[in-house]
Amino acid sequence: MLSIKNLEAGYGKVKVLHGVSIEVPKGRVVTLIGSNGAGKTTTMKAISGMLAPSAGEITLGGKNIFGLESHRIARQGLAHSPEGRRVFPTLSVADNLLLGAFPRLTGSRARGDVQNDLERAMDLFPRLKERRQQQAGTLSGGEQQMLAMARAVMLNPDIILLDEPSMGLAPILVDEVFRIIRRLKEEGVTMLLVEQFAAAALAVADYGYVLENGRIAVQGPAEQLKTDPAVVAAYLGGGH
Repeated sequence: MLSIKNLEAGYGKVKVLHGVSIEVPKGRVVTLIGSNGAGKTTTMKAISGMLAPSAGEITLGGKNIFGLESHRIARQGLAHSPEGRRVFPTLSVADNLLLGAFPRLTGSRARGDVQNDLERAMDLFPRLKERRQQQAGTLSGGEQQMLAMARAVMLNPDIILLDEPSMGLAPILVDEVFRIIRRLKEEGVTMLLVEQFAAAALAVADYGYVLENGRIAVQGPAEQLKTDPAVVAAYLGGGH
């Protein structure tokens, strides 16, 4: 499904990623964990076109998407729910969701039943259904995070990139976010997940990668990583 090989990217003269390789098979959830500054968000931005990578290969469903602009990558079926939510604050919840389906509405992706999918998104995120006509900027942080995730779902994507979906949320909302991720997984949605709570990420994922200083340090099935002494010591103890 999504294949990243020897990816390099950075900001100006500062290189952040040094040959990162990741595979996300169709229908699987893969997580990328690591400490702050390891390069997790940079990896997600380089994949989705928010940041131009400097070297490597990125293919989605066998099609080369390396270096494409983000709107062209979205048309290929990749949805990105970015760190920091980035909703359209003056638009209603419903209009934010419809913008997630924009490539479908303009004919650059198969249209399908957009209205039915809108209702499905509302059912998936009941808090949004209650606030469908409310301006997105007036939602709580947790509600905005759910809106960003639901907007990604509205693309009817081949894969969703979820970058720190639990950041800044109260524990009860973290549980709600992961309930939704598990439900999406049960529905066969392919996901690449970056998450600060490594234990929660590995509990929902099929496979994991540990990123350290812009390089993959450890990888393996999630169940295996949960008992790896180095991973436990660095990421699964003391509040992780």
